[in-house]
Order: sequence, then structure tokens, then C-alpha cells
Amino acid sequence: MASKTKTSAPVEALPYFRPEALKFLRGLARNNDRAWFQPRKAIFDAELKEPMLALVRKVNESMLNFAPDYVRPAEKSLFRIYRDTRFSSDKTPYKTHVAAWWAREGLEKVSCAGFYLHLEPKQLLIAAGVWLPQKEQLHQIRQWLLEHHTEFRKLLESSAVRKTFPDFEGNPLVRAPKGYDPEHPAIDLVRCRQWGLSVSLPVETAYDPKLAALVVRHCKAVAPLVEALNAPLLASLKPKRRLQFAF
Repeated sequence: MASKTKTSAPVEALPYFRPEALKFLRGLARNNDRAWFQPRKAIFDAELKEPMLALVRKVNESMLNFAPDYVRPAEKSLFRIYRDTRFSSDKTPYKTHVAAWWAREGLEKVSCAGFYLHLEPKQLLIAAGVWLPQKEQLHQIRQWLLEHHTEFRKLLESSAVRKTFPDFEGNPLVRAPKGYDPEHPAIDLVRCRQWGLSVSLPVETAYDPKLAALVVRHCKAVAPLVEALNAPLLASLKPKRRLQFAF
């Protein structure tokens, strides 16, 4: 009687990376073409894609306790490695980093505030906020800041945020945008074209088995600020009440 061959169960990816992951990204940066990538796609999946998905799932578990509206299936948070080259002069087909983005439920299709994680050969980047908002979202956030700038500054200057995110990225205009009072006390915030916070960590941080806890700590510290930035965007989605008159 022939003996049955036992098949081993697939090894579950761990929520952190190995040095092989960075070796792959460095090789991809030097050989950004399909001829190099395709024979090595299995390496990309094993060393980068699957660990990143595992990491996102681990972060999601904790995020349910402080930012449940930002939790989505890991596959929806992970960015594709393939570049969109349709409108770019750079036709290299692949990104040389892996990244994930936690958007707020209901705002996935607009430029909302969220949490961002990015691994490249030279750094591990953790960020939060809103970048390059579309014209409509830019106006909504600016209008909200006119009335809530004191509240926003308190969130921005909280000890938890200062300890975790040293860099505020506002990309401000030189002058007040058209239609806004240049003397308004919120004008420094209104001049911004984005409201983001980021921290660049040594790339070796990606090898730490406690990487998920580190990401969670940063996201939790800035979660109230992210939710505040999304407040005007959420308000804009609510149907306006129609006035009813009785005759």
C-alpha cells in the first residue's frame, strides 16, 4: 500500500521584517523592470507583502480599541507595489517601498486624514494626517480651523504627539489664501496646504518583533488629531435638512 505524502501547512507570516526584505528593495531600486521582478515575485510576497499584511492585521487588533472607524481588511490598507505610470514621465513599473494607509470609514474615496506606514531601504516612516487634499476637502478643513484652531493647537501640541511625531508638515502658502482674513488668529494653520505629522525611524526598526506595538503607540498618540481633521469632512457628508413649512 502506497504511503501518503504529508503536506505541510503554509507558514504564517510574522508581523515584522527580515533583512532579506530590505535586500529585495535595494535590488529592485537597481533593477526596476519586469525582467528582474517577475522571477523574484515569490521573494517579494514572502519577505514584504505577507509580513506587511500580518503587521497591518496586528495593528488593526489594537486599533479597534482607539480608532475602530479606521480598521479595514489588511488587503484594502496595503498599497500595490505596481506604479501607475499612465500620466508620469517615469515609466519604471514598481515602487521601491511598501506602504499601508488606514483611511476613515466613509471617507475612503476622498482625501481624508488617516494613518500611514512606509518601509524603504533607508527608513521606516510612520505618519498621520492629511496630505494633498482635494480642493473641496482643503476648503472644508480650512473653514473648520477658523472656529476650532484653539482645539486643534492643543491636540497638535499635546505631550503624546510631541513625543512621537517631531515633524509637522504643513506646506504653507506664503500668503493667506484668497477669501481669508490675513489677520485671523488661525491664519498660520489656514495657510497650510496639508496637515501631517511624521517620524523617520532607523530601517533596522523594521526587524523588531515588537514593531506592531511601536506603530500602535504612534497611531494612538495622534488619533484624536486625525479624527479632528476628519470632522469637517464627515459633516459635509450628512444630508442637509430640508425646511418644512406648514400653511
